[in-house]
Amino acid sequence: MNDSQPLETATTSIQAPSGAPDAKTRRYDRQLRLWAASGQAALESARILVIPATATATSILKNLVLPGLGHFTVMDEKAVTGADAGNNFFLDGSKSIGKSRAEEAVKGLMEMNDGVEGIADVRDIDEVLKNDQGWLKSFNIVVAHNVDSDVLDDLAALLWPETHLVVVNSAGFLAEFSVHYREHQVIESHSETSASLRIDQAFPALLEYAMSLPLDTMDITDHAHIPFPVILVRALEEWRREREQGAPRTSAEKKAFKERIRAMMRKFDEENFEEAEAQAFKCWTPTVVPSEVRELFTLYSLSKPSSSTSSSFAALISALSQFVQNNPASPQYTSGLLPLTSSLPDMKSSTEEYVKLQKLYRAQSEKEKQVFKDYLSKRQVDVDDVTVDVFLKNSHALKVLKGREWKDINPGSKELLADKLSTNPKEAAIHLALAAARKLRAQGVLPLLDPTSRPNDTSIKGILDQNNLKDLLTAAVRTFLPPGTELPEADWSIISGEIARAPSADLPTTAAFLGGLVAQEVIKMITKQYIPISAGNAASTANEQMGICVIDLVETWTGIL
Repeated sequence: MNDSQPLETATTSIQAPSGAPDAKTRRYDRQLRLWAASGQAALESARILVIPATATATSILKNLVLPGLGHFTVMDEKAVTGADAGNNFFLDGSKSIGKSRAEEAVKGLMEMNDGVEGIADVRDIDEVLKNDQGWLKSFNIVVAHNVDSDVLDDLAALLWPETHLVVVNSAGFLAEFSVHYREHQVIESHSETSASLRIDQAFPALLEYAMSLPLDTMDITDHAHIPFPVILVRALEEWRREREQGAPRTSAEKKAFKERIRAMMRKFDEENFEEAEAQAFKCWTPTVVPSEVRELFTLYSLSKPSSSTSSSFAALISALSQFVQNNPASPQYTSGLLPLTSSLPDMKSSTEEYVKLQKLYRAQSEKEKQVFKDYLSKRQVDVDDVTVDVFLKNSHALKVLKGREWKDINPGSKELLADKLSTNPKEAAIHLALAAARKLRAQGVLPLLDPTSRPNDTSIKGILDQNNLKDLLTAAVRTFLPPGTELPEADWSIISGEIARAPSADLPTTAAFLGGLVAQEVIKMITKQYIPISAGNAASTANEQMGICVIDLVETWTGIL
């Protein structure tokens, strides 16, 4: 029987398997690995407003349009100038000159992803602030780049706290940005710290399984594939029974415990036992509720009912608090533990043994999840099972962050700024320099230094040179600080010199770098995954963080205030 067939027939008859990913999944494959389908859905339903259509603003949007942002609006009443055409890659060069800057920018951005909705709005932001405030509040996030101080102050006051505001300021190779919100809840923080395996407080089924293994007589191959959690649970229980005490405490006891693990090996090269020895610290590291999570129990129990505290997140925290106080699914240890997760790390083991261990963890986690859901059902808030699963999986790394109003960091209290100058001199100096530049711009000094100023302007402001402007910046900064506060002389000379050199320059290199950084923070806010820039944990009473990211591309570094 001849089963051969022509090559053309064989290759063209191959069909994609029925479970193959669709075009959208293939298109966004990389980012789905970062924030999963839930994060992608949040991104695709988000609405962003960007003001105005500068090179930096369009670079930010580029990094949001490519991953599939749902909708963006660019607001800018100005026409494209020659300077715009030279520094904004999303304009059509000289062909765009004289046309609407917003419309030309949207046209260029839309070429990058036809699945995104983009709109140009050519109204003046002043007009919209007066006549269409509801429309401004309809966006999830508003991004403002180098917006005049008076307009920015009004916009920030209007949006706080319902709509998040991202303020970006740049001049030459210096920049800063901040995200303004009252409270931001993060379930999927993607913490590098994994959930506890409860080695020191093994649940009954795990303890029974570990103690039942005939380590001395079992097959040597099977012995070399026992997962390290099982080895540690067995070694710790035997230690406790022999010594009638808890886990090892002193250095000598910890050393003796590791020697016990090595003595359990039947071959010199059993990697699973070597892994168990390396992970032995899990036996004497107590399984506890992280302090940041415990703080949330207090935070939400003391909070007055509001749209945020009555949300599903507050109900989840309340149920978690009750679970920690009493977990009847694990009668051996009835308090002080978070719900068990069924997720296991990679380890030296056979597939059979790994699956067996995973089933033990999954069975226990299902029992505890049901206890948690019973507590949650008493909160009279509908929370779907997927959200519950994600919450429990990440309950050890929950975050609730606090932000600041724009007025609180523009530029900030004199005492706080003086403190920052002593602890973070470079970051604080750049923040102060950009704030001084905004002040001078509001006073009408900086616009006259713009290249588009009339060359025959002979007013005293119009003929300022860089040294004059450095002196004006220094004088403006001193008004932000307590009397007698010293500026970092060497750093300030460089920083003020860069502002004086390019007080209103939107450089392509700075724009590109800022575009990536700011878009990353916007995505964190939209997806509620990973940790965005903040003023600290919401439960903390400390007030020293400003929540500002500072960028210095003169010396190529970034920092946080």
